[in-house]
Amino acid sequence: MGKIVEYTLVSLDNVFEDAPRLGFMEYRDEAYMRDGLGLLMASDAMLMGRVSYESSARTWPGRAHPWASRLNAMKKYVFSSSLTSADWNNSTLVKGDAIAEIKKLKETEGQNLLIWGHTRLAEALLKERLIDVIDISIHPLVVGHGKQFFREGQAVKLKLTATKCFSKIVKLTYEPQYS
Repeated sequence: MGKIVEYTLVSLDNVFEDAPRLGFMEYRDEAYMRDGLGLLMASDAMLMGRVSYESSARTWPGRAHPWASRLNAMKKYVFSSSLTSADWNNSTLVKGDAIAEIKKLKETEGQNLLIWGHTRLAEALLKERLIDVIDISIHPLVVGHGKQFFREGQAVKLKLTATKCFSKIVKLTYEPQYS
């Protein structure tokens, strides 16, 4: 049985919304890219809500990039009540109870299930104590506005399990400590 891993990019002031628009990608070096590819390779599938799916389905198909090759090949579970189809390679649209379906997926044998960003789906999984690992990549900029990673009403103790320093990004890996 694999773990559910949330992989989120944040600014120093904790903003995570719309990383490409905020310029997070300009801070990535080759070592960071290899590390991210390693995470993709250690995952059997992606878990996505509608917004993440639509953005990724526009971005990754047809790109010549190692991450794109892996993303296009891997299984993707898309949880949405409003989408009518999920046509990106290896995508399965799930319209039922997302939490119940993800619990079933988590119980199957295999590698990790990966979710990008602290989305509404990730928030729901954290609330239900289903997130096993949170990888936070801290970027060296202060945005001053935007959606905060943890907001009022979200509380969980975290255990730091790893740190990695790249040329411009620090990646912290935590395990939620559910009581």
